[in-house]
Amino acid sequence: MKIIHEKSKCIGCGACAAICAKMFEMDESGIAQLKNSVINPDSKSYEIEVEDLACAKDAAESCPVEIIHIVEKK
Repeated sequence: MKIIHEKSKCIGCGACAAICAKMFEMDESGIAQLKNSVINPDSKSYEIEVEDLACAKDAAESCPVEIIHIVEKK
């Protein structure tokens, strides 16, 4: 599975970090950051491949601007 975070669209509400501190944290500017992720140069989104989604699905569902996506690897 892959977690994709459109960080540039984050409004900084902190819901994802509160629900899933294992995967998300707030950066120094108050914007959520997907831990250990890399930026996709095409989409400009941050991505990480994981075996265990842990609480990431709950974080995605809590995001008021719907910028966290869970996708199956191809």
